[in-house]
Amino acid sequence: MRGYFRATYLNPDKELQSYVIGLAIGDGNLSNPNGRATRLRITCDKKYPLLLKRIVNSLRLLLSDNKISIINRKETYTDASVYSNHLEKILGWKAKSGAKFKQRTSVPNWILKNKSYKINCLRGLIETDGCIYADRTYNMINFSTIIPKLANDVYMMISSLGFKSHIYKIERKLDKYNFNQKTIYRIRLSKNVQEFLNLVKPEKINSRPRHQLEIAKFSF
Repeated sequence: MRGYFRATYLNPDKELQSYVIGLAIGDGNLSNPNGRATRLRITCDKKYPLLLKRIVNSLRLLLSDNKISIINRKETYTDASVYSNHLEKILGWKAKSGAKFKQRTSVPNWILKNKSYKINCLRGLIETDGCIYADRTYNMINFSTIIPKLANDVYMMISSLGFKSHIYKIERKLDKYNFNQKTIYRIRLSKNVQEFLNLVKPEKINSRPRHQLEIAKFSF
């Protein structure tokens, strides 16, 4: 019987790894429910069936020995799920060490040093925690995160590819239980957007910004 501790295949393709890392940082979650192997769940809105197919196929290519499951979590969301003990090493954070915010999850340095890896990672990040939309006939791209280091990584990756984006800091008010909600950092690209899309080629298009909040320009 094959178990979780067998030596399983990890695709060495760094472009593929970069893309999956972007997806996981954006809308991924690590857990270890059975105490044996780490589970990655990547959430996808059902409005984007082609994106879900791309996520599943990418996980299948990355971890071809492992079963990829599709779980209907809510009426509007689906999870692509896989178990593997390779996951923590390639993603750079731990299943049992708290939320990505607490672990200060960011883009691995080896991705930041290579143009092709940055493009693939940005594709995954935008397809999950990004949105592409039209504002008065002008195309815009937004990426939002509550992790300051990740916001800076995304800003620097976009800049290194020759595009000028802006970072905004969104201070959030107390919620109905009087708890402070975490600050949002938003990276917005409003110039040469089509050129950027032609380069990065995200599957997710014509979506709306997740938050309609007042913003103040912010720089690191």
